[in-house]
Amino acid sequence: MSFVAGLGVAVLTAPVGVSGAVFLLPVQLSVLQVPSPAVTPTNLLFNIVAIPGALLRLRTQAPLRNALTTVLLIGTVPGVVLGAVIRVFLIPGPQVFRLSVAGFLLPLGIWLLVQRNPNAPTPSHRLPLSHTATTAVALAVGVIGGIYGIGGGSLLSPILVGRGLPVATVAPATLICTFITSAAGAFTYLILAITTAAGHHIVPNWTIGLIAGAGGLVGGYLGARAQPHLPERALRTGLGVTAIATAALYVIEALQ
Repeated sequence: MSFVAGLGVAVLTAPVGVSGAVFLLPVQLSVLQVPSPAVTPTNLLFNIVAIPGALLRLRTQAPLRNALTTVLLIGTVPGVVLGAVIRVFLIPGPQVFRLSVAGFLLPLGIWLLVQRNPNAPTPSHRLPLSHTATTAVALAVGVIGGIYGIGGGSLLSPILVGRGLPVATVAPATLICTFITSAAGAFTYLILAITTAAGHHIVPNWTIGLIAGAGGLVGGYLGARAQPHLPERALRTGLGVTAIATAALYVIEALQ
């Protein structure tokens, strides 16, 4: 089940620069019964294992190293550390966590559905925002990624594409950013597990994280390979519908 879930979400999301961890959360919480807050570092572990598959394919289609990646990392890496601390000490309970995830997924899904392709895309070598503004956005996304275990690509990708950058430029940058940020976040959770009294509650489920990650590794490669052949609008619509449906499920479960 873990392998199939990781494979499925990665095939769907890798073409637009998202690891798929955001959509793996419901499976972990509701089907695989991963406890909260251990679900967050487990999701980060999934990112670390899964993302290289997509990057392996994307490197044959476009350069992986660019200025956008550097600017994003300056914000997301410290952000994910702060998010991990917030997750452990402020919102450890599953009910609050589910409502928080729903509050994140619902606007994301709506954004993906209503956003139209810009008429005049920003050239791939230019940032759609200033360096300061891009770093600030990346910092906020890093905090969210540290709380939810998503790395941040699921927010950065639609924001950057919506501002005019082509998906071919955004996808490798956000996936690299998610990979490095997830590694920093997972390390932070391990440190917190060692140094806090409730450390055993925030250790990742290694079996699920690694098996789902192996599925994501394969799915990410396949999704990245399909990217040039898929219309961007269809990808946004599929992601948007999935996000909204997932948010609705979280709200229902939280209120039961």
